[in-house]
Amino acid sequence: MRNNPNFEIKLNLNEYKDKVYACWLGKNIGGTMGTPYEGKKEEQDIQGFVTKAGEVLPNDDLDLQLVWLAAVERCGIRRLNAKTLGEFWLSFIGPHWNEYGIGKANLKMGLLPPLSGDYHNEWKHSNGAWIRTEIWACLEPGRPDYATKYAMDDACIDHGTGEGTYAAIFVAAMQSAAFVLKDIRACIEVGLSKIPAESRMAQSVRLAIDCYEKGTPVRDARNIIQKANADIGDGWFEAPSNVAYAILGLLYGEGDFKKSMIYAINCGDDTDCTGATVGATLGIMYGTAGIPADWTEHLGDEIVTVSIDKGTLHDIPKTCTELTERVVAQAMISTPLKHIYPDYCWDWQNTYLVDGASEIPDGLGERFKSCPLTAQRLARTLSPDSFTEANDCLQATVSLENGSDIGAGETKKITLRVNICDDVIGRIPLRAQVRWWLPEGFAVSGKNHLVLPAKNGRRSGMELVTEEYMITAGETVAAANRIVLEITANGRASALYLPITLIG
Repeated sequence: MRNNPNFEIKLNLNEYKDKVYACWLGKNIGGTMGTPYEGKKEEQDIQGFVTKAGEVLPNDDLDLQLVWLAAVERCGIRRLNAKTLGEFWLSFIGPHWNEYGIGKANLKMGLLPPLSGDYHNEWKHSNGAWIRTEIWACLEPGRPDYATKYAMDDACIDHGTGEGTYAAIFVAAMQSAAFVLKDIRACIEVGLSKIPAESRMAQSVRLAIDCYEKGTPVRDARNIIQKANADIGDGWFEAPSNVAYAILGLLYGEGDFKKSMIYAINCGDDTDCTGATVGATLGIMYGTAGIPADWTEHLGDEIVTVSIDKGTLHDIPKTCTELTERVVAQAMISTPLKHIYPDYCWDWQNTYLVDGASEIPDGLGERFKSCPLTAQRLARTLSPDSFTEANDCLQATVSLENGSDIGAGETKKITLRVNICDDVIGRIPLRAQVRWWLPEGFAVSGKNHLVLPAKNGRRSGMELVTEEYMITAGETVAAANRIVLEITANGRASALYLPITLIG
């Protein structure tokens, strides 16, 4: 049931600023409190800070979001996509830990997202992406299906189609909803509505909810979740359990910041991540009034980084206050743009920052859940061994059969799906030419002329034309074999180029 998904939210500007500041403050508190226990598999028994007053511990959870802020400020949020964020990864993020290193190595070989996060990546179900969602939630308050767009683009760079990407989508939607919903359970349900119900991520969150509703002691609930996911990464640093630990903190803490934080961190494992996400989410929901004054005073306002190449990226926020001001400045110019995202036209979620009182429509949680945009985007763009490119005229998806590997003399089947971008072209059929630029010794077979029909009706240009091509390697192959597929439409000035890399 659609429940009239077109709606407007008015959020008081000062209230919004307070929530954004509390988000970063809560993130810093949780990261600093949890870092001393990071990587400990066993349950913990903490009561609060073990760091001295004023000592802020560095945390990549927050670092990467400072790089994404730079991307937004330099490029504008509506220009961002997975490829752009991937270039920022290569330019400004130093560590090569686990999925970070694999994603960057694959990007350097020429594999585009989500292939960069899928190819030979044993860490794609781990924690690197859902820990960096707050920037997207803060820039898209009360617009979960916008926040999930950027979270998915972000996550698929180093997590591909793995559970780590579903985790990022879930957390981004939950946190965006928390700007306008006062019930954490409702926010969790919004997050769940945006990921496949059969995913391990969704099942783990549901398990946490079930334990809470049954009154299972929180430590027993933790063990139930850990056991359920023991087959993923040996139950270690994987997203389904760790996100569920954060959910345990949020549910069992029942709005109490200290209890929620301690419950989450005491679950062990990736404790800086679980604590930081709990702190940020409660900060968004309740603002600074929901964060205990003694913990705020203990930590202070400073941001300390560990993962950013400050030799190439100089202008990063030094405090939560500065970070808040710069995020708010970008959010105030981040309005829905119909001509850039045509699939948003019929299901807008509009949030306006106003000087007057906030106005939150009734039934907002159900409206968020009923919006299908994230599910459509997942189905269209997040599939293994595939990637999508578009220009003003055409959109094309390339799918590689059995991954990106190819050996000397071997043949690789490539499926091409092309459609007209009807928001620019309209209901005009096109004829397109396909041209391949191949490494020396490679050959291709398949059609070089495509007829692109245009449907009559509202979604006129979304009729897909599918063709299959066979790429045959020569007697020798390089480590990275770069191919360029060129698609041009007769009578149109733009050309669409799709870079394809086959790994020797």
